[in-house]
Amino acid sequence: MKNQSKAYLYAIAATFLWSTIGTAFKLSLRYIAFADLLLFSTLVSTFILFLVMVITGKVKLLKDLMLVDWLRGAFLGVLNPFLYYLVLLKAYDLLLAQEAGTLNYIWPVVLVLLSIPLLKQKISWLSVGAILISFFGTLVIGTRGNILTLEFKNPLGVFLAVSSAIFWALFWIFNVKDKNDEVVKLFINFCFGSLFILIYVIASSGFHLPNYQGIVGSVYVGIVEMSITYIIWLKALQLSGTTAKVSNLIYLSPFISLIIIHFIVGEQIFLSTFLGLILIVTGILIQQVLPKIKA
Repeated sequence: MKNQSKAYLYAIAATFLWSTIGTAFKLSLRYIAFADLLLFSTLVSTFILFLVMVITGKVKLLKDLMLVDWLRGAFLGVLNPFLYYLVLLKAYDLLLAQEAGTLNYIWPVVLVLLSIPLLKQKISWLSVGAILISFFGTLVIGTRGNILTLEFKNPLGVFLAVSSAIFWALFWIFNVKDKNDEVVKLFINFCFGSLFILIYVIASSGFHLPNYQGIVGSVYVGIVEMSITYIIWLKALQLSGTTAKVSNLIYLSPFISLIIIHFIVGEQIFLSTFLGLILIVTGILIQQVLPKIKA
């Protein structure tokens, strides 16, 4: 099988796996508190990432890291997994899965906005228009279609879901500057992130051992959302002739997610959620696709 064909298979697998996460979050939160879910899932992810490094021989790269690498890893661990997932899981706790997951998908737009001051990138009027389209989509979802009144059904949940996108975008902006191996970087982030989460759990609600449903959910989230799927996606990018050939497949993820949420979680998918998602994705695609076509 050619490398490009393998790349598509890896990308499709990653897209499907990530599409199940909204459902996994919502089902798990029925049996375990959001902070406990984050703690156990990050511990699972840290173990899986270490296992991957041992199998691939990358564990030896740890000894080559300097103090600045560990400090950068600690800082990024604050952003992800600590703040990003803490805020996102709380949003899932407050909102419907379809709303929290779709609102979080605004992160590519937030990434563009934050790249202006942090990476000194210029933004075109085309990008400005695309961003407005995407943000209008978040209003449609957050108000469940009542955009004229701007009445949010759960203002805190909407705020947290959008805020999580900010932390995710910040993580990727600062992560770009780190030239170390991707898996090694993620392992360090999760080592420190797990420590921060443990401190938060003990200081806030105390440590609680979940029932088996909560454990199963934590293991699934730790493996699928936080570790293995990320590695699968990296493999797809490595095998692909160009990033663009597989990267656009990820835009199928939120639509597949809505289908899974409907049939597994049992949520009735609102028309406002679907329309809002279309607006968000349209804005993202305008930014990424049209400039390449003009070029």
